[in-house]
Amino acid sequence: MTGIVLAVHGGAGRLARRKREHPKRLVYEEGLKQALQAGHTVLRKGGSSLNAVTKAVSILEDIEVFNAGLGAALCADGSVELSASIMSGKDLSVGAMVGLSRAKNPIRAARTIMGHAHGLLFGRHADAYAEAKGLDMVQPDYFFTRERLRQWEKYKASKRIALDHDEDSAHGTVGAVALDRRGNLAAATSTGGLVNQLPGRVGDTPVIGAGTWAQNGVCAISATGKGDAFARVAFARRVADLIEIGDMAPLEAAHEALNAVARVSGEGGCIIIDASGQCFMPFNSKHMLRGLIREDGVPHVAITVDDFDHSSEDKFGVGAESSR
Repeated sequence: MTGIVLAVHGGAGRLARRKREHPKRLVYEEGLKQALQAGHTVLRKGGSSLNAVTKAVSILEDIEVFNAGLGAALCADGSVELSASIMSGKDLSVGAMVGLSRAKNPIRAARTIMGHAHGLLFGRHADAYAEAKGLDMVQPDYFFTRERLRQWEKYKASKRIALDHDEDSAHGTVGAVALDRRGNLAAATSTGGLVNQLPGRVGDTPVIGAGTWAQNGVCAISATGKGDAFARVAFARRVADLIEIGDMAPLEAAHEALNAVARVSGEGGCIIIDASGQCFMPFNSKHMLRGLIREDGVPHVAITVDDFDHSSEDKFGVGAESSR
């Protein structure tokens, strides 16, 4: 299988299957399609996989129904702390930012630190670096939405910390993986974290090898779900190692890693593109917002395990049941 490939996700969680006609379903699907089409345009014009995943994720960060950038989840003190990471499969260069509150697009901020001796920056220093690089900056209240404030008040009152997905919501961490015409892989992930999380918490998203990994000749991965569990099992690097060293097929490797996540009480999923351009999107949660676009430029999106063509060579949701 050859040609350009781009996959995106908008989070995984517990949106019940019976809510197939969720009132925001079309918004989720249109957001995924916008990201796919924007990233595909980059790839079609000969652009790099790095530029494609940056573009796709930045589009999702600007759509408030996802938990990244505008509309991100709020911490226990009502603040917003955004994290993102990006990785090049060509040379294993990385960039990550943690605890951003003013950089409008966290993934673009993470991209600015790639190639620097320091691959990860935190908090006000990360924001200051992004600003010095000329990125668009905003006030923290730009990220707040009415729905987010309502959600935060609900969980604050109950003293609960929650994955940003429940029976009424399908927000979530966003990510993208891509293969360009030169055969280079790249991955990017961006999040607002958990609802009502402790200020200063760091999940899997900005941790290279946990929520994000890209390696030419192996695969590109972006994960979503209960980030602390994904970090505990070094999820993304585990999948890559099982493929490279364990000689497992990508889907089998993802199942094995998701089983490890489940053993530490985690749930979620990932999107994977391997070196040949095959795409896999397994998850062990009730849903995962996801999409794929290939050379023909036709975007395909899905939410539940049933939302795809089972005859497709791309594994849009295969393994969801077996990984539970």
